[in-house]
Amino acid sequence: MQGTRGARRALVALSSLLIALTVTLGGGAATAQPTWGPLAPPNPHLGPMGTSTMHGDAGSSDATPLAGPGTGHVAVGSIPLASACPTLLEGSDGLILALCTPIVGQVPTVHLIDPSLLPLTDGVLPIAASVAQLQLPKGSLLGGVYAFLDNANRLVAVDGDRRLVRVQHERTALGTWRLFVDQSVDLTGAIPSGDNVTGLAPDWQGNVWFATGAGRVGRVDTGGVTKTLQLPAGEQVQNSISTATTGTAVATTHALYQLSAAPDGTPKVDWRAPYDRGSARNPGQLSWGTGSTPTYFGPTTGADYLAIVDSADTQVSLLVYRVSTGDLVCSQPVLASGGPGSENSPVGIGNSVFVASTYGYPYPAVPEGAGPAVPASAPFTGGMTRVDLDGTGCHTVWDKKIRSAAVPHLSTADGKLYTVIRQGLDLTTPLDGFAYAVIDPQTGSVLKTQGMPGTSANDTLQMSALITSRGEFYQGTISGVVRVRAW
Repeated sequence: MQGTRGARRALVALSSLLIALTVTLGGGAATAQPTWGPLAPPNPHLGPMGTSTMHGDAGSSDATPLAGPGTGHVAVGSIPLASACPTLLEGSDGLILALCTPIVGQVPTVHLIDPSLLPLTDGVLPIAASVAQLQLPKGSLLGGVYAFLDNANRLVAVDGDRRLVRVQHERTALGTWRLFVDQSVDLTGAIPSGDNVTGLAPDWQGNVWFATGAGRVGRVDTGGVTKTLQLPAGEQVQNSISTATTGTAVATTHALYQLSAAPDGTPKVDWRAPYDRGSARNPGQLSWGTGSTPTYFGPTTGADYLAIVDSADTQVSLLVYRVSTGDLVCSQPVLASGGPGSENSPVGIGNSVFVASTYGYPYPAVPEGAGPAVPASAPFTGGMTRVDLDGTGCHTVWDKKIRSAAVPHLSTADGKLYTVIRQGLDLTTPLDGFAYAVIDPQTGSVLKTQGMPGTSANDTLQMSALITSRGEFYQGTISGVVRVRAW
């Protein structure tokens, strides 16, 4: 198998060289593929680039340097775990760590998945691919959803007991795998009872930043010392956070912040930018406010700008801020085809941002205190918009009706957008199907769809996928994981 992969790499490299020469010499009808980038430099305290956070990297770009399965023939199979699996991460050893919530009991469980045990064919894949499991104490609906892999392949999360844990995996003397908590830091003195960590990420010095649902931002240094800052009363954090060399980005239900550490390690606000949160929660969003994990992106450093989508009543806008000052670069209306609302982090790469609509998506539950949606429900028509920065601001490149049912990811390796689309009527019924989809980011055209197993039992629920180092696409659903691979 290793030899086959090596031969394949050699052929791919040779083909790439021949294509490049053809383009350079002007032969044939070959054209150079557009270049997407740059990506921000990798965070040295994270695992592999593209696979160590839910959104690919520390800056939550939702762009990856890894190629996906592409538009050719693919095999699709499901791993039945009887759990919703929103977090899928791959370490440098090629093993996948999935943080899932079982349907029965709803106790967060870490699964270690060995892709080498999965067959190459379509259909139901063996549950034996989950070679080890570890339960973590239960928190809130969004508490414990977000996690990351550190540079030792450990899954880092904050559990329901308010402990920052690093979950390691290793082989036992019998040759089996086990998961165990390798390190932990007690955060009960820093996080009040009843509050839960919503998002966390490391900075470039190895300190772990976190934000809680009640709007408390914390920093745990490499020695375990924790300092916190309470954001203004009434501001909640219902999405994850992002980091860059310039600081830590946190979006509350009222404003976007960039923070850094004071000399004593206490978080301090560098700048704050309020946004239009509308008059009530939009249907298809989990909170009254932005649904965005802030996205660092840009054409120079890969983290020149920060982007979120607001939560205005009738037309939402992409908001782009200059990282160095917090100045608003542009406010561009988006999702004319999809409806006013997005619960997803934007995809940001170079001068381009991609926004997917979740307006009307039928979530089975919302976090406590989210408030009623106005209107109470709406059809999920779906939509996606590409916005580009230019010399004077932003402009819409395309706006399409695409019923994306997952967080899209852009591969800078093959120049394609990957997601899952919901098939069926806009009314969204239990008979709706789901399909792997590849989109041309230049035009918004859907290049390929391939049906996924099941109907509502495999609802992807706007969760984030994982494109692996093997070129495979793993998507969490409410009942397990779906794998798509080129075949």
